[in-house]
Amino acid sequence: MAARAYWKGQIRLALVSIPVEIYTATKSGATIAFNQIHEPTGKRIRYEKVVEGVGPVDPDEIVKGYQIEKGNYVILTDEEIESAKLESKKTLELTQFVDADEIDVLYFEKPYYVVPADDLAEEAYIVLREALRRTKKVAIGQLALRGREYVVSLKPCGRGIVLETLRYADEVHKAQGYFRDIEDSKPDEELLDLAETLISKKSKPFDPALFHDHYIDALKDIIERKSKGKTIHTDEDDDKAPQKGMNVVDLMAALKKSIAKPGAANDEEAPKRKPAAKKAPAKKAPARKPAAKAAPEKKRAGGRR
Repeated sequence: MAARAYWKGQIRLALVSIPVEIYTATKSGATIAFNQIHEPTGKRIRYEKVVEGVGPVDPDEIVKGYQIEKGNYVILTDEEIESAKLESKKTLELTQFVDADEIDVLYFEKPYYVVPADDLAEEAYIVLREALRRTKKVAIGQLALRGREYVVSLKPCGRGIVLETLRYADEVHKAQGYFRDIEDSKPDEELLDLAETLISKKSKPFDPALFHDHYIDALKDIIERKSKGKTIHTDEDDDKAPQKGMNVVDLMAALKKSIAKPGAANDEEAPKRKPAAKKAPAKKAPARKPAAKAAPEKKRAGGRR
């Protein structure tokens, strides 16, 4: 495996130890980094570290401090900070198992791939993977890594196992503070049926490859065109601001219109409309058209008299 292991150690479940290696499962996406430029000269702006009333300071004079009240800091040395760090352990003890849907998505932070360290570890690894899959449980443990301790979960992922670091309780805002003003009422059944129909119509397997960061693509295009000396035209449209509210009548109409868009009708309904168009008597009407035109002419003639 070309990638470098992020952590090497063993997963311990009671008296069973499984040598494993952990690899980062994600990578940073394409980003566009900007520098601040002095427009008159085209040169990059640099920043100096300064103290009010003193001016620029030497980097060797800078220390770390924690503010306990405004303007009052507790100074800590690098050695004191290092002394609080935990030694990385080589064992991940699985201490608890919970239902797979019991952990709120807000707590999941970053995923890692867990693979057996060698062929001898593979059998126990597979047993753990399949036991988690059959019981629909997630394993929980704590892992000291790079100076701090993480709560982690393990769950099956295809042929392997994924470890995810979890946020601590004090790192997550309580949802009640944001949702308390939302009414605890049941929606109109017809509206709910329409919404379910629309969801069903648009349901299909998730494919992450279908999604692209259009913002990054647009920025790259602008940068490329400007680098070639082309003028960039920007259009600002303030009228496209989203509406803040929608009443029940508007919502009903919007849902019905969404479902009735081209392609929404099923194959059985489509053929029923076509015969109706063919049965229309419009094609036989030309035989009566001369009489229809003659009548107005007589009226006009009568009018002139």
